Amino acid sequence: MSRILSKFNFGDMTFIYTNKNDTVGLTAVPRDTTVSNEKAYTPLSLAQIKLQGGDGYNALFTMGKTMLNSRCGFTFSHQDASENSIITYLRHEKGYVLEHHLSWQGGDKIVTMQTIFKNGGTEPATIEMLSSFQLGGITPFEAGDAPETLVMHRLRSRWADEGRLESIPIEDLQLEPSITGVSANSIRFGQVGTMPVREYFPFMVIEDTKHKICWGAQLAWPGSWQMEAYRKDDALNISGGLADREFGHWSKTIHPGDSFATPVAILTVHNGTVDETSQRLTSWQYKAWQVQAESEKTVPAIFNEWCMSWGGLNAKTVASAAKKLKDTGIKYFVMDAGWYDKHGDWNLNHDRFPGGINKTTEYVKSMGIIPGLWFEYECCEKDSEFYKQEKNMLHLDGNVIADYNRHFIDMRSAKNRKRLHEKTVSFLKENGFGYLKIDYNATIGIGCDGAESPGEGLRQHIQSMVEFLQDIRKEWPDLIIENCSSGGHRLEPCMMGLTAMSSFSDAHESINIPIIAANLHRAILPCQSQVWAVLRKEDTVRRLYYTMTAGLLGRLCLSGNVDEINDSQWGIVKNGLAFYEKIGPVLKNGHTTWYGSKIKSYRHPKGWQGVLRTGENEAYLVVHTFGEPKDVCIELPKQFKVADMYMEDKNSVVFDKNHVVITSPEEFQGFAIRLIRDCSH
Repeated sequence: MSRILSKFNFGDMTFIYTNKNDTVGLTAVPRDTTVSNEKAYTPLSLAQIKLQGGDGYNALFTMGKTMLNSRCGFTFSHQDASENSIITYLRHEKGYVLEHHLSWQGGDKIVTMQTIFKNGGTEPATIEMLSSFQLGGITPFEAGDAPETLVMHRLRSRWADEGRLESIPIEDLQLEPSITGVSANSIRFGQVGTMPVREYFPFMVIEDTKHKICWGAQLAWPGSWQMEAYRKDDALNISGGLADREFGHWSKTIHPGDSFATPVAILTVHNGTVDETSQRLTSWQYKAWQVQAESEKTVPAIFNEWCMSWGGLNAKTVASAAKKLKDTGIKYFVMDAGWYDKHGDWNLNHDRFPGGINKTTEYVKSMGIIPGLWFEYECCEKDSEFYKQEKNMLHLDGNVIADYNRHFIDMRSAKNRKRLHEKTVSFLKENGFGYLKIDYNATIGIGCDGAESPGEGLRQHIQSMVEFLQDIRKEWPDLIIENCSSGGHRLEPCMMGLTAMSSFSDAHESINIPIIAANLHRAILPCQSQVWAVLRKEDTVRRLYYTMTAGLLGRLCLSGNVDEINDSQWGIVKNGLAFYEKIGPVLKNGHTTWYGSKIKSYRHPKGWQGVLRTGENEAYLVVHTFGEPKDVCIELPKQFKVADMYMEDKNSVVFDKNHVVITSPEEFQGFAIRLIRDCSH
């Protein structure tokens, strides 16, 4: 039997360290809950590691499927505890030390975890897997192996369809224990390459559906990563970190006297739903976002001209749009791809901006708007001169890595970083910009040369990219930086913490925009989720409201031919901008609740969706109908009353005893209702 080594309370969470034969396990439970003692399981170490040349795997049929629970010879040494931090030390006979760090800040609903390997021995050690976190004992609230109790929630992702919630019972994943207990089962998932949100978000929630308790985890890393759910006996284990040797082609050699730290993981446990758990996890991102420039405090709307020119911008198109946007509340004007001569050389296209681009930025600023500029500086296209300088590019097996029509610049090179600084930061400063949009539209795959393994080469490359961004932030704290990667392929906590906001998706004008925007409330802060609202002169009144209300689900980003729409259409847009400005405080600090139909097809959605964002004194509700919509009925918080409505026909909405009712709605309509606290309650 395992004995309790220590127990710590952090907010409404309790973390229990157990010790069995000098193997320290870690379990998390909501504070002041009673756990079952009727489970037969052996705790996995809270710090998972696989050493090259170790004693191998610890269960049948696991090679090639999981590297967890390998026999590496680490045993418990001691633990250091303070009010906000627990460090657990594990030692190896060869002098290696593992430090497992658990940290908490007062008032938080999450903790962070990280593992550090230190080589105190006399010979190099090569790591093939090292976890950022490992939690076991799930579920401690149900005896035995808890049949029909546990569900795994993940966020799926593909280009222009980000954030789809997938909920699968553990039994459907074949994560029940085997009949003899000698084999182990594992679901290992993640992403390999430099687009961390290409298939899955680095996010997992395990829900105990009988006791309404959830365990949630996120990883803060924009490179190759993995998460696992592992089962050998009565208890489920969850872990995650860098993609290992089997999954991500990664190994790392640590020389005597050196150390290596994993990416940070964010974890939580509580009585609640997967939706509430997701928002506890994203709360970690507030700390980084709150140190952004002063202009971000009011979460202002943005205009990006991409869907106006589709890469054909010039001084005249920019001036025409900027003039239209004066005194509308738009704070940033982003000039997107196409301003340069060749992608990768980053020299101004003087045919499009005669006499220099600074004349255009001065005009935009005269309209009361901060000008911004698009770059994709981590790669270069084949028509550029820099593309031919292969020594500056990433290689694999001695060959330049090529994806479609791009080469990838080696960010580990100080010379390359200096050049990119001159092409980006220096150019922005010299020409009066205050906003940088960073795009990234390809992935290098398994990794690159220049390190012990392709995966380690990739990790070093990504770490250098992160440090380059950190240096820009230090040098220019007031610069607004937007994170974009084919829309939403870098929506993970590390990149969110380095930037003011992110492009939510490359869904520009499709009808699934409100679905994606609502999905992403589970993955990132809505105040950082930049949602496209593309305007066309052909738009009907209904289409305009559908588009604008979708933009209210995040940072409203106008685009399209704003200079061509008529006064009546522009009136609808301006009213939407005014409504958006009013909901800024609750967009920034509220809590989200989802309502509506189960949406199956994103290309051909049916039913309806409601998103209620609730703050302390304000709230707002956004409803969208899709194909074959049903009647809508949503209960509003009793302490609020209606303050404002933004929709095509206000008579189509009825308020009945704190319920919003829309009877027989039409297809593809958008409704927005702002609420304020009713002092009579």
